[in-house]
Amino acid sequence: RQGHMRHIKKISIMLAANSLLALFFGTTVFHLLVLLGIIPFNIVWGGRLENADQMYIFESFSLTINLAVLWIVGMRVNYIPTIINNKVITAFLWLLVILFSLNTVGNLFSLNSLEAILFTPVTFVAAIFCCRLAVDHEAP
Repeated sequence: RQGHMRHIKKISIMLAANSLLALFFGTTVFHLLVLLGIIPFNIVWGGRLENADQMYIFESFSLTINLAVLWIVGMRVNYIPTIINNKVITAFLWLLVILFSLNTVGNLFSLNSLEAILFTPVTFVAAIFCCRLAVDHEAP
């Protein structure tokens, strides 16, 4: 485990943060397009959504998570004022590491091959970058 953390710490905090911010800004736009019906909802959530009502619930959840990630990452690197205890930010980042790791596995088993191909590496990288921001508590 110690060896893995040494490799994680080779990633710059700002690279991890800026990459996450760009990724989650783009993902937020993507989920808004799904909610607006511009992108079909059958390509998200593993192709398992059965109707628009389910889509609204699940996509609202996705937007909430995306906005929370943008907010937490922004606070971690002092882009926005930190109004949450640093330990809570760190705990949230570790929770995201778990969430994105599980999501990576879920994407591997997606019924939609496009989702599996595109989002498996995205969630894997998100897990790594969240881990990077969680292992060091100091601001850049």
